Amino acid sequence: MKDKKIGFVGLGRMGGNMARCLNEKGYNITALFDLNTALADELATEIGAKAYPQLADITANADVILTIVTDDQAMDSIFFGDDNLFTGAQGRVFINCATLTPDVHTRLEAAGREVGAQCLEACMASSIPQARNGELFLMIGGDEAVFNANKALLDDISKALHFVGPAGKASEVKALVNMVMNINTAALAEGLGIADSLGIDLTMLCNIFSQTGANSRVLETDAEDMILRDHDCYFSAAHAAKDSGIALALAAAHGIDTPLAQATYEQYQKLIEADKGELDKSAVAELTFKGRS
Repeated sequence: MKDKKIGFVGLGRMGGNMARCLNEKGYNITALFDLNTALADELATEIGAKAYPQLADITANADVILTIVTDDQAMDSIFFGDDNLFTGAQGRVFINCATLTPDVHTRLEAAGREVGAQCLEACMASSIPQARNGELFLMIGGDEAVFNANKALLDDISKALHFVGPAGKASEVKALVNMVMNINTAALAEGLGIADSLGIDLTMLCNIFSQTGANSRVLETDAEDMILRDHDCYFSAAHAAKDSGIALALAAAHGIDTPLAQATYEQYQKLIEADKGELDKSAVAELTFKGRS
């Protein structure tokens, strides 16, 4: 894979660090695009790549293109807009890492096939340090032969790699992962908020949580931030709301009642409405600690 030219579309907290990681591992990063052109130019200078002003230029100058954008609308724009990645895309491979609705990935795979390109969904359940260090948790959906052909690159950006099935299935799994994570985060915020109002030592409580059924991965990553009100963004409240919304839509389509997911979604929506959507998801504690909101 290291003989392939690699392009990136979307150079934010995750995409930029994934590009840095692959560059350090000897991949030939040739083409970068971001709506923030200054960001693209800066990263291009840092890693010896070239930033291009048009999406079609990325396709023309890369064999494998990783896309890391925010939502369905952004994905539609980069693949189906007037300037798009499918222009001249025959023989190209697109690895799409955003958390999107499953239908978007199935539509992309079909559209890619029509222009002679291949698409994989590579949903990430990790954050910025893992992107930088090549330790992402990846769930892959699409054609298994395409997955196998690109597995070496995927291995180099991940520490855990799971092929879960056809296009769209990885998005379903990722939505459920984040739905449960978001519920755990909101539950932890409520437990700590109640304890704080009771005058319980929160460090002691977190230690007890860690040794009982209240333990969770979220306890490790978010508890201290909730207590210290340190909400520098690793995974935003807005993204938490978006991903819980995807899971809610999947549940509704299959007649499954999800009151916990719905309540959690509404908590994150409150943060968005309070202009706190770009804070880390740990900011849900701002709604549960007395005197904060």
